[in-house]
Amino acid sequence: MFTGIVAAIGRITSIRALGSDPDAGVRLQIHAGGLTLDDVALGDSIAINGACMTVTHKTTDSFAVDVSRESLNCTVGLDREGEVNLEKALTLAERLGGHLVSGHVDGLGTVAYFAPVGESWRLDILTPPELAKYFAYKGSAVVNGVSLTVNSVADGEHGCTISINLIPHTIAVTTLKHLAPGARVNLEVDLIARYVERMLATMAVSAR
Repeated sequence: MFTGIVAAIGRITSIRALGSDPDAGVRLQIHAGGLTLDDVALGDSIAINGACMTVTHKTTDSFAVDVSRESLNCTVGLDREGEVNLEKALTLAERLGGHLVSGHVDGLGTVAYFAPVGESWRLDILTPPELAKYFAYKGSAVVNGVSLTVNSVADGEHGCTISINLIPHTIAVTTLKHLAPGARVNLEVDLIARYVERMLATMAVSAR
């Protein structure tokens, strides 16, 4: 589990295919940036742009993860070198500054608008139709591993558009600063919303 509070901006420095098969995954070498790895062991989880990955090798300032083709097909930002948001797995001794995040990307959104508004930035994201029902006013959403609050939801024919306010601190300490209209982003919906949907569905079946 994670909180969606990015601990550091790292960088994918190399990508190596794990085989010659077109369906083979890749091994990513990631420079950890300001993320301390002293307490990270092989097999531990680190969220990379919101996707939970397992550490397979580490040095004092870098680590490696193996990413399956399935994960590559369902995410963005893990198939090329560049900056990524990093967060180590949550421990019971830490503050839950964001919200409960599983590190499982539910789908890809598309940036519809990204521009400064006063001292902050406004970020609008078009979500996939199958995820639209999970977003609510003042609810939580994870965008590229960052826990954010939804300021408004506008339903449409092709999903919904969520609007988010990014404060200067968030812009400074995450890779969201690099977004632009048309960019694809990793989305994870609120964990509680999924369970509520499941409970309501089973209650409806039981009532028949």
